[in-house]
Amino acid sequence: MSPWERYQLQHSRRTFLGRASAGMGTLALGALLQPSLFAAGASDADSVPQWNGVVQPLHFPPKCKRVIHLCMAGGASHLETLDFKPKLAELDGQPMPKSFTEGQQIAQLQGQRDKLKCLGPTHAFQKFGESGQQISSILPHIGSIADDICIINSMQTDQINHDPAHTLMNTGTSIPGRPSMGSWLLYGLGSDSQDLPGYVVMTSVGGGQSQPIASRQWHSGFLPSQFQGVEFRSKGDPVLYVNSPGGVALKQQRQVIDAVQQLNRLGNEKFHDPEIATRISQYELAFKMQTSVPDLMNIAGEPKHILEMYGTEGGDGSFASNCLLARRLAERGVRFIQLYHRGWDHHGNIKNGAAVTAKLVDQGSAALVKDLKQRGMLDDTLIIWGGEFGRTPMAQGTGRDHHIKAFSTWLAGGGIQGGITYGASDELGYAAVDKVTHVNDLHATMLAQFGIDHEKLTYRFQGRDFRLTDVHGHVVQDILA
Repeated sequence: MSPWERYQLQHSRRTFLGRASAGMGTLALGALLQPSLFAAGASDADSVPQWNGVVQPLHFPPKCKRVIHLCMAGGASHLETLDFKPKLAELDGQPMPKSFTEGQQIAQLQGQRDKLKCLGPTHAFQKFGESGQQISSILPHIGSIADDICIINSMQTDQINHDPAHTLMNTGTSIPGRPSMGSWLLYGLGSDSQDLPGYVVMTSVGGGQSQPIASRQWHSGFLPSQFQGVEFRSKGDPVLYVNSPGGVALKQQRQVIDAVQQLNRLGNEKFHDPEIATRISQYELAFKMQTSVPDLMNIAGEPKHILEMYGTEGGDGSFASNCLLARRLAERGVRFIQLYHRGWDHHGNIKNGAAVTAKLVDQGSAALVKDLKQRGMLDDTLIIWGGEFGRTPMAQGTGRDHHIKAFSTWLAGGGIQGGITYGASDELGYAAVDKVTHVNDLHATMLAQFGIDHEKLTYRFQGRDFRLTDVHGHVVQDILA
């Protein structure tokens, strides 16, 4: 057999389509088009249908259009932020009553039950706003929006370590490989943005141990990959390869793109693979992003008083800068926006650490709420602020350990009542005891605000209908406006 005959046998049409579309697709993705190329005649973009979601019609009237999830990664201490515990302050330094901890799951303090001591709140709390909500003095800016937020002090989760707890917060289960909540929303509703991803993630860091965040936290799992989150870098070019490579003329670029899309369509006609359809739509989105992304990042037109309100000049990689970009993303129709701040893991020196981290996120968080409100966007934007779990009322040296029995979060906008505190933990902040709210309940409530019944948004995979809330969750009706 000649070398050429051997080559033909080894490279079938199917292999060629698969390899060519993948290889040329990489080149195409790194070479984004000029907008003028879309104007002349029909283009591949004209034949790419817009995904409008599977929930048609909605199960009930929606209250919001988008989510901005402010993730306090590392586990923000409810006892230093949103859950006022005067009794814990009284018992500071005294042995932790065994009635609280007997038989309970504790992380790194597991073998020290006879040595556990109470650690009182390390910062004072005060009442804010007409509602008089109790908020830590290290969060004065969030205190200034007390009448706009709903504080939930009865949150619970199932996972006591960071990565599985993040997985549960994002996907509704600790089992890796499930779709994230942003992916579920895109699958259910689609995106209102034509030239940006419907699900964008940004990260910042500072103030404490910087626990890593795996990119699978915003993955689409078993849903088609067009629904996964896209990470924008917080500093420098937000998207790599946004500019055309040197030496490549626009005419040549267009020819390569057209060839890639023709190969993709041939493959799609033969194999009906949803990932090929994803590849087609995402290439066209990438073309449009070459103009939309620079416009997004250009904050030269932002008034000085807005920059001062956020406490940033923009483009510095800070949480405040990301909050400003989140507002700009929301204006452009992005459905789900996640901002991670990695800096809340305070196993030691929590008094100083919590204060430093709080200062990095406090102003930006509050500014985002105020900015959306003054633009008339808060009513249809749901903001969620909180970590993956809380911290123990028992001391871990000068810090606190991971804790799953009670933690706090706050919500604003999107049809949520402002100026209320919902649920409560016990007098020491150890366990939620009133109106206990699980992570699955938070997800069910979020979907409800979009007009989705969480029990009806399902996807069949490996013979089973899956959903974001798995087999749990209920809508927290008492916090709805």
